[in-house]
Amino acid sequence: MRHITKEQRYTISSMLAQGYSKQKIAICIGKSKSAVYREIKRNKDQRNGKYREELAEKKCRKRHRHKKKHIKFTQEVKDKVEELIKEDYSPEQVVGYCKKENIFCVSHETIYQYIWEDKKQKGTLHSHLRRQDRRYRKRGNKKDSRGIIVGRIGIEKRPDIVEKRERFGDLEVDLIVGKNHEEAIVTINDRVSGVLKMKKVASKEAVVVTQAINDLLDEWIPYLHTITADNGKEFAGHKEVAEFLNIDYYFARPYHSWERGSNENLNGLIRQYFPKGSSFSNITNERIKEVEFKLNSRPRKRFNFENPIFVMDKLLFNQKVAFMG
Repeated sequence: MRHITKEQRYTISSMLAQGYSKQKIAICIGKSKSAVYREIKRNKDQRNGKYREELAEKKCRKRHRHKKKHIKFTQEVKDKVEELIKEDYSPEQVVGYCKKENIFCVSHETIYQYIWEDKKQKGTLHSHLRRQDRRYRKRGNKKDSRGIIVGRIGIEKRPDIVEKRERFGDLEVDLIVGKNHEEAIVTINDRVSGVLKMKKVASKEAVVVTQAINDLLDEWIPYLHTITADNGKEFAGHKEVAEFLNIDYYFARPYHSWERGSNENLNGLIRQYFPKGSSFSNITNERIKEVEFKLNSRPRKRFNFENPIFVMDKLLFNQKVAFMG
């Protein structure tokens, strides 16, 4: 049994009165030391600090009587969940949005179960999830074979303030490649606000990617500090980017994708709209901007379910506001 029983409370009370340590009490009743500490703290007499089994049992029963009951997954709740899932909200984002708007909702685990049950019934809710039940591919420790970029500056030399995520203008950049490696999408995100910029490019050539980065970030120049990329040859034009944008350019270590974790996560969200292995040839600039706006407007758990555009605005024009939970 997981909970402390009435008999165990009697043993705790008796052994405390006899001067036994909480460690020995825990061993005697078959519970962890932390469980005993928690039991005493929650159910002791708050006036004199003493623990008595009768009072402890009474307080426990009262707490269970007033315990918040589980919200039933009514049809009304299901309709709201389906509406938000079809807007490509994740189950956690659904729960966070509903909490913020004072709308009754079930847990995100329940929503996942509902989605998988819908999938078994040939439903399509799962198609709106980021990973659609796919597993992450394991990364090996293979030697990097893409060569060394001339003049690269490693992430180990990047200022510590970037890791703290306290200012706007520390960016990450990557490339999402289409079918047969023919076309690609340049993705850039701000590490703090999560704001995304995207642009379709005709190839992975460094000169093409360099121009796209400069075009995307031109209007942000006054606010920029650093940008971090992986070691792909497409970023060989880093010196031109650094000079044009007046920004410090760094490279993550090969196969250390977590060093650009924000960008990796965003790329996963983008792949929901432009799946891996699909052709980018028919993707229009309007569609790129539509997806960009959708992701920038979507609530994020780490911002207490505010969206990246809101956070960027506060960072740039109201520095006293805190965002991170």
